[in-house]
Amino acid sequence: MYTPSIIIGFLTLSPLVVAHGKIAVVTGNLGGNGTALGIKGAVVADTGSNSKTELDTTVFDIGSNNCGQTEAAGRNKAESGVTKSMALSGSTLPQISTDNASISGTFHIVTSDGAGPLTAMVDTTGKGDFSNAVKAVVTTQIPGKKGNIRKSKQTRWERAMRSIGLMKRASNINEDYPFSVDIPAGTTCTGTVAGQSNVCMVKVVNPSNAGPFGGCVAVQQSTGTNATASVRRNLKPMKLSV
Repeated sequence: MYTPSIIIGFLTLSPLVVAHGKIAVVTGNLGGNGTALGIKGAVVADTGSNSKTELDTTVFDIGSNNCGQTEAAGRNKAESGVTKSMALSGSTLPQISTDNASISGTFHIVTSDGAGPLTAMVDTTGKGDFSNAVKAVVTTQIPGKKGNIRKSKQTRWERAMRSIGLMKRASNINEDYPFSVDIPAGTTCTGTVAGQSNVCMVKVVNPSNAGPFGGCVAVQQSTGTNATASVRRNLKPMKLSV
């Protein structure tokens, strides 16, 4: 059985994880795909210190009107962020229609307070300024309550830390969950970002007190009634775990 003194001794040798969750990949209802601003293409560690696990996790200041920041790259900016997202995911942003528009994607919960429920909003200027954003509806929700989710099975070590109050921070989850968002009716995307026109920025965020966490994704509103074959592509989830 672990005693508090033994546990505290171990903690000096073992870095604790800090909660986070992030948007891995998104597609629009007319095709295309993209990643959230700040997402890295290389595999990011899912355990360890912040410097290893939170490299591409977007953290928002509560009440902020921007796209947050990551450990690796600092403030997420629309122009450079969309350029990097297109380099990672391809030149076709997630494509949405003018009516009945929606996006769907994968939210990666790394630790126990990087969970749901999610909320979403749309910046029609595409600049990542959400001061005048319109609220969107999350139609497929990820699990969680107030940003937290409990791991289904815990090790003896985790139970021991929880018994002395040290598991309040987070435990590893490292799971992917689908989510989807309906874009509000009447939305007109007016932004020009990274050489792309008719762009909106969609912000998806969880309510975690340790964050909030989530991300901003640029989407492009199609002026046609149907997506072409070149726009439609299969969604291929990004592997983030090791």
